[in-house]
Amino acid sequence: MKLIIAIVNQEDAKGLASGLSEVGLTSTTIATTGGFLKQGNATMLIGVEEARLSEVLSIIKDNCEAHVEVISSMPPIEMPGGVYTAGPMEVQVGGAIVFILNVEDVYHF
Repeated sequence: MKLIIAIVNQEDAKGLASGLSEVGLTSTTIATTGGFLKQGNATMLIGVEEARLSEVLSIIKDNCEAHVEVISSMPPIEMPGGVYTAGPMEVQVGGAIVFILNVEDVYHF
């Protein structure tokens, strides 16, 4: 048995949960925040038999595609002679960070 911990963009979590549900798998989603932009993420816990590991990884990959967003790199800074504003910059957001752990025992009460 494996425990998959997938940290995904909050916007991708619903599609991922739906994709897992379509093949009879469930997950637990925890709202989290982190990363460079401090944007909302979802940490998903997915228990799966080792034989289905590649299937789950494929579902994660299909539902959590990284993309580029343009953001303002800094808030305007007031300086002598005027206000300094930095130009926009492109950053990669989305995708998934996936941890796979071995599970020794599982109990259902």
